[in-house]
Amino acid sequence: MANARGDDPALEALYDAAVLDTIREFEATGSPVITDGEQRKFHNFWTYCVHGSPNTRLDGFAIPFAAGHVRRMPRLTAGPFRYRTHAYRHLEFALRHARVPLKQAVISPSALSLMYPANELPGYPREQFIEDLLREHVSEVRTCLAMGAHCVQVDFTEARLAVHIDPTCELLKSFIELNNLALARFTPAERARIGVHTCPGGDRDSTHSADVQYAEFLPSLLQLHATHFYIALAGERDPVTALKILRDHVRPGQRIFIGVTAPIDPWVETAEEVRDRVIEAAEYLPIEQLGTTDDCGFAPFCDDESTSRAVAFAKIRARVTGTALAARAIFGG
Repeated sequence: MANARGDDPALEALYDAAVLDTIREFEATGSPVITDGEQRKFHNFWTYCVHGSPNTRLDGFAIPFAAGHVRRMPRLTAGPFRYRTHAYRHLEFALRHARVPLKQAVISPSALSLMYPANELPGYPREQFIEDLLREHVSEVRTCLAMGAHCVQVDFTEARLAVHIDPTCELLKSFIELNNLALARFTPAERARIGVHTCPGGDRDSTHSADVQYAEFLPSLLQLHATHFYIALAGERDPVTALKILRDHVRPGQRIFIGVTAPIDPWVETAEEVRDRVIEAAEYLPIEQLGTTDDCGFAPFCDDESTSRAVAFAKIRARVTGTALAARAIFGG
C-alpha cells in the first residue's frame, strides 16, 4: 500500500488475502459478530469515502494527537459533495466468505461535515452541502443493511474531540443534531440495527481527546436516536464514573457495548481482566442492555503499524473468552 495508490488493481489480490485472513482469524476467536477489518478503506476509516476526490485538497481540518503527530482531513474546494467509494463495496466481498454475522462500520455525517470550509463556497452553500452529505450517508447505511449487514456502526470519534476543541459543547450539540437528522431518515426497524461508536481516538498508540471527561459528553451522546452504543472504557482512568453516567442516562431499548480491551495499549488483557470489567459493568447497567466490544480500531490509519495482527487477535480472544467467563459468573452454569 505504501508503494501504490489505494485503488491500484495490483492491490486487489492482496486485499482479498488480507480480508480473508481477518475473517478466518476473527471467526476463530468465537466472536458472535465480526468485521472484515476495514482493510480496503485505503488511507483511513475517517475519509475512506472521499479519498482522492478531485474537488478536495489535503489541507483541511487538523486533528492533533497527544504523541505529537497531526492528521489532516481533506478540504472541499467546490461542490457537489459526493462519496467516491462506499463501505458496502467492501461488505459485499466479506459477506460471501463469512460464516457468522458481519458488522459494517461507516463514518458519521458530523465527521465529514468538517470538510466544508469556514467561508462559504461560491455556488455551493453549506445548506446544500449538508443535504448532499446526509443523502450520501443514508444511502450507504441503508444499502449495507439491505445487503445483510448484522448492524451498522457509525464511527463518531469526533464527539469527544468536539468538546476538546470547544468546551462550551456547542460544536458537540451541532454534531448531535446533524447525526440525528440522518438517523431520522431511517425506519424504526433500520434504527434497531444502527449503532454509534465513541472513543478518544486511537492512532500510533496515541489519542486526540483523552483529556475530555465522559461527564462532558456521554449524556449528549445518548440523545442520539440509535440503538447500539459502543463506548471505549478499558483505557479510561475512571471507568466507574463513566458507568454511573451511563446508568443514569441510558434509555429503554438502547444497548451499551462497553470496551473491555484497549487497542492502543500493547498489554494483552487476560480473560480474567475482561471478566472482571464485565462483572463491574453489570453492577451499573441492566444485563439485557449490556454487551462488550473493543475500545476502538486497532489501526485506524493505513500507515499505523503500532499494533500487530497477532496482538489484535489476542486481545479479541481475551474479549470473547472473558465475556463468556462473566456470563457464567453472572448467570451461573
